[in-house]
Amino acid sequence: MRLSTVILPIHRWSEGGRDTWRRAEDLGFHTAYTYDHLSWRTFRDGPWFGAVPTLTAAAAATERVRLGTLVTSPNFRHPVTLAKELISLDDISGGRVTLGIGAGGSGFDATALGQHPWTARERADHFGEFVPLLDQLLTQDVTSYEGTYYSAHEVRNIPGCVQRPRLPFAVAATGPRGMRLAARYGQAWVTTGDSATNVEGGTPEASRAALARQAERLDAACAQEGRDASEVDRVLLTGFTPDRHLESVDAFADFAGRHAELGFDEIVLHWPIPDSQFAADPAVFEKIATEFHQG
Repeated sequence: MRLSTVILPIHRWSEGGRDTWRRAEDLGFHTAYTYDHLSWRTFRDGPWFGAVPTLTAAAAATERVRLGTLVTSPNFRHPVTLAKELISLDDISGGRVTLGIGAGGSGFDATALGQHPWTARERADHFGEFVPLLDQLLTQDVTSYEGTYYSAHEVRNIPGCVQRPRLPFAVAATGPRGMRLAARYGQAWVTTGDSATNVEGGTPEASRAALARQAERLDAACAQEGRDASEVDRVLLTGFTPDRHLESVDAFADFAGRHAELGFDEIVLHWPIPDSQFAADPAVFEKIATEFHQG
């Protein structure tokens, strides 16, 4: 199983930002992701920087660790401009980029451009057009497309991605339409667990049962798409389930083992942030990283 981290873009590059990304590489994390939001929840009124510029700087400051978004959504992105940025980022990083991508939610991003927040159905509709068009833009030299929500007119994307045929997609999904997109276009599937069990009073046992059901839905979607389910990696973004997995190295080892049994290939830990829902002992966090990789 791979161990990765997600670094929220809350620090100025000269005041801890650069050092954090370099430290993630030194600790041996497989991938260092960041959120692709304009602002997020309790961090809304504090510093928050853009995902693509942050990842570009991280690409220049590191050499080995993979980089990515977790996740990008259609809430304020357009496939045409996003594709150009991703091709550039993939080139600058030497082919180390993964695009985590999801349908988005109803948070601040959903109304930042002055639009009314989309319903769950509208988010799924947009996502269902966004992902296939982005796939075309990243794999073809020239793309023209006319859809319900997005258009592209003779868009050039030369020379394309360093990674061929394009950089990998990690598709965040829990519903049937998103699962089908993950099965068709994803090199990985991402989940944070089940919202019904990720609440106060939820138990780790109930969370794991819900994750098992999600994994079964992914298997079914892959079967519908005629794809071998083992070709799609399974990524768990932690910090939302009821588990207390960062209390100690032993707690994490138990957590990782139980989720490996469910078929997860990658666990993503939030870089500790004091006085937040992602607060954790930095010493324990680093010990988990180093001992996990040594094991």
